[in-house]
Amino acid sequence: MKRTGIAQRNHHTETYKGIRWQVIFFFLISWLCHSVSGQIHYSIVEEMRKDSIVANIAKDLGLDIKQLSSRKLKIVSRVSEKYFYVNLDNGNLYVKDRIDRETLCGAEATCFLSFDAVVENPFNVFMVKVEIQDINDNAPVFYPDTFTVETIEITAPGTQLARFALQNAEDPDIGLNSVQSYKLSDNQHFSLNENLNPDGSTFLELVLDKPLDRETQSVHQLTLTALDGGKPVRSGSVLIKVIVTDFNDNFPVFSQQVYKISVSENTPVNTTITTINTTDKDEGMNGQVTYSFSKTSGNIHDSATFNINPVTGDIKTNSQLDYEITRNYEVSVQAKDGGALVSHCKVVIEVIDENDNAPEISITSISSPVPEDAPVGTGVAFIQIHDQDSGVHGEVDCKLVEEMPFSLLLSSSSYYKIVTTALMDQEKISSYHITILATDRGVPPLSSRRTITVDITDVNDNAPVFMKTTYAAYVPENNLPGASVYDVHASDLDSGENAKVLYSIYGSTEGLPLSTYLSINIETGVLYAQRPFDYEQNKEFVLIVTAKDNGSPSLSSNTTVIIHIVDQNDNAPKVLYPSPESGGSAAFEMVPFNSEKGFLITKVVAVDADSGHNAWLSYHFIQATEPSHFTINEQTGEIRTSRAFQEKDLLKHKVVVMVKDNGAPSLSTTVTLSLLVADNIQQVAPKLSNKANEDSQTNLQLYLVIALAVISFFFIIIIMLVFISKCKQPKSIPSFGALTTNLYPTVDPRIMSMYSDGTLSLPYSYNVCVALDSCENDFTYVQSKREVPVENLIDADDSGVGNESVKDIISANNALQVSI
Repeated sequence: MKRTGIAQRNHHTETYKGIRWQVIFFFLISWLCHSVSGQIHYSIVEEMRKDSIVANIAKDLGLDIKQLSSRKLKIVSRVSEKYFYVNLDNGNLYVKDRIDRETLCGAEATCFLSFDAVVENPFNVFMVKVEIQDINDNAPVFYPDTFTVETIEITAPGTQLARFALQNAEDPDIGLNSVQSYKLSDNQHFSLNENLNPDGSTFLELVLDKPLDRETQSVHQLTLTALDGGKPVRSGSVLIKVIVTDFNDNFPVFSQQVYKISVSENTPVNTTITTINTTDKDEGMNGQVTYSFSKTSGNIHDSATFNINPVTGDIKTNSQLDYEITRNYEVSVQAKDGGALVSHCKVVIEVIDENDNAPEISITSISSPVPEDAPVGTGVAFIQIHDQDSGVHGEVDCKLVEEMPFSLLLSSSSYYKIVTTALMDQEKISSYHITILATDRGVPPLSSRRTITVDITDVNDNAPVFMKTTYAAYVPENNLPGASVYDVHASDLDSGENAKVLYSIYGSTEGLPLSTYLSINIETGVLYAQRPFDYEQNKEFVLIVTAKDNGSPSLSSNTTVIIHIVDQNDNAPKVLYPSPESGGSAAFEMVPFNSEKGFLITKVVAVDADSGHNAWLSYHFIQATEPSHFTINEQTGEIRTSRAFQEKDLLKHKVVVMVKDNGAPSLSTTVTLSLLVADNIQQVAPKLSNKANEDSQTNLQLYLVIALAVISFFFIIIIMLVFISKCKQPKSIPSFGALTTNLYPTVDPRIMSMYSDGTLSLPYSYNVCVALDSCENDFTYVQSKREVPVENLIDADDSGVGNESVKDIISANNALQVSI
């Protein structure tokens, strides 16, 4: 790579009339002294790898590498910015993408990629041209891949008919890397002749050296090889088929070998731009010429743009031409007569530019917003004007449409800078809409407009203001973590960043940082709870909220927020007496049997950790053996007798007391008390032991029912056997002795004691006796030797219902004796 260009400064002056124009002229000259323009020339080869270094452009431009970022060095080009980029860290120019010289410039002798290197602070523009040198990266190619030549068998060697035009090989490379020579495969009849056309191109001919004999061989296949001059050498081949036919001794002849045509890009579609003329001395079918485009790499694209009449040779436009896309077309035309003789010519079409593109306005950079106290001459925008047309059609004049405190200054040939011309007042006008008008010098002239908006910012002269100096908020306890509890807002009369308010809080409670309980959204001022609040621990929080704007220097103000925690009914009553730590068993209280109505038995004592109405407690019975025997005071929890006890009343009572608070919803707890009616503990001790046998008594009753059913079944069988026996012996009737209870053994009292539930005091036994008379009872109770008062057989837990009938049955059966 080498630098072949040097920086130059050019000042162009014009003559102006009047003193006013002279002052403006000298002002522009003094400003342009700060803008440096120059040209740098680099040279690289095509197909370089991505991220290859071209050169250190910063060093070549004389720029300080440390200032590249601040000066915003950049590449400005519609084409070159696709292939190059600048590293602002080291100032190197790198290859951004694959560069194919043939795609960019085709067969041009020289190929350049140019761009503008633009820097700011101050604005400078440098023109950079990068020459793309060719390498031998393309092999010669023939279009089509097979040539067919027809000739008559009477063709004499050395005559005009013995020469056959061949299509040249195409190589996109240039110079020595393009096609340099051709070689024909060994054969007995043909040789290759290379001639020069008037335009300097090579014209290939296949020359017949030895007469042909169609009867011996009708088709000859030859190989034509094209070689370029690159290192290494690349080559391409094509198959030539020579078909030997009958007599046709004249080729079509073009009026000229190269047709050059100029046509405007605004030419309508289907317009005839030229006509190809040929002559053929043959007659009949051999003299009828048909025109067509030859298949070449260029024609593949051009055939879509043009078409040729196969009979008349008229070439017409097939689509709209565009000078900005393609400026030149090269079309190969072939003429073929009826005897299959072919001639070729070249048609070069040049497109003439018209003023069909309006100028384009590009905003390179814009500085918005601008502070209202910005000094005169502050740059607010950097724009580029581009017109795709060429010549005078591409020359553009630019100006501002309206009168504003801004001026448009020329920076280089296509760059303008917009600067302020007066101080601005944000309170009067907060933004400006600047319209730029660009008009080219074509006929008729075309123009375009572009509007940019420049906002004016205020200085930070107002602090945020709260509506109140103190705020009060009420938050229920047991709130969800992260829930919003309150929000504060401060307003700032400034605008933009100066009006952006950020919030913060500080304070402490019980020695802990306030941040463990509360947080604030720095942008919205919404306060959030970090954890659930507990009224029993913290009844209020006092915090200072600071509102700070984003100006420079920033301004701030404070307010006080008091958050009151509202109590919730979240604590159930706790029973202190009787102690709830009795392991689940009910508490026992002795009640004298001779207690009068209103006698104070005990008092349930409970507390509630809540406050206010939530801590008001009331006491209620929810379960009692005899609720009518006792009452409870709803306010104090005192349990008293409701009446005097009688002999038939139960001795043991179980009551469940519910303690309920006054919250919404209400919370409650229960405690179970066993009230024993007795004068001393010895009277109720047997009853306490009977409680353990309640389950076994229930099982014993089930077993007795089953045993009685079985005994009844056997009794019926015995009766049937006795009856049958009497029928068989009618002469004598045996006498039966007394059936005692030994017929069925007496149940052992020791066994019965295992199933006793206290219904009957032991020892008692159930004796079964058989009665032959159906009127007599089948089962009787036999009184034991031990007498037990009937009234003591009733368990203290029984309800007392049916006790009188049970007593009557037992008294009646004590005197019975069964006999048969």
